[in-house]
Amino acid sequence: MTSRLLAGPRVPDTDEQEARCVCECVCYGLGSFLSSVSSRYQLAMLLLLLEALKVSRFADVLIPPGRCSIFDPVFSAAECDVLRSLGLTVLTENEEGKRPVSRPTLFYLLHCGTALYNNLLWSNWSPQGLALLTIVGNSFQGLQERMVQKDLQRDYSFIAHVRSVCQETPLPCSPRFLDVFNDTAVVRFPFQRLATLPPHTWARAPEPRYLHCSDLEIILRDKERGDGRPVLHRSPTLPFSGTVV
Repeated sequence: MTSRLLAGPRVPDTDEQEARCVCECVCYGLGSFLSSVSSRYQLAMLLLLLEALKVSRFADVLIPPGRCSIFDPVFSAAECDVLRSLGLTVLTENEEGKRPVSRPTLFYLLHCGTALYNNLLWSNWSPQGLALLTIVGNSFQGLQERMVQKDLQRDYSFIAHVRSVCQETPLPCSPRFLDVFNDTAVVRFPFQRLATLPPHTWARAPEPRYLHCSDLEIILRDKERGDGRPVLHRSPTLPFSGTVV
């Protein structure tokens, strides 16, 4: 998978080497790795990816220690301690995926709810902003195929707008890990492709509300109890639609 990331996000009007740099990493929705085998495998993959980027001979592809942030409302105090001991930065606030970035950033979002991806796109809604994103997560093509198109356009309009111009590379999945890594892809947003969309696409849009979604599949800030524990569960494992090797 690291070979698919070495090209990095394409950023306009920057030095070519800078354009290939993945400088930060953010992981949402990992789940409870003390109770879930799938979450443990996904955490292991994240750590291996960070290690591979660290030792890569491509000096412009590097995520320094402490520059990988991670959050899931279901993390226990013990899990947070483990993650910190592994060199990860545990976020204390539920961002709901609404994180604007100012430098190339890798988002590790395996089997997360569709709203999380939509929120991330909304937070960086410009050709320049989206070009900074590299997502390792659910296939956008798979999302489109599983959803009624009018619902996708109404509820997840930011995904619907860029689906036709994003660059998606499916990741192979061993039969042994179909329930862990199925439907996973590396998704990028090349500036040149984004620039082909009509100018009105980039008009300032209101924050997504999801008023018509009965099963949002993400934990919202206002859906957490007073003790900080969530009242909803993370997105369930997606049905397999990936590549088998």
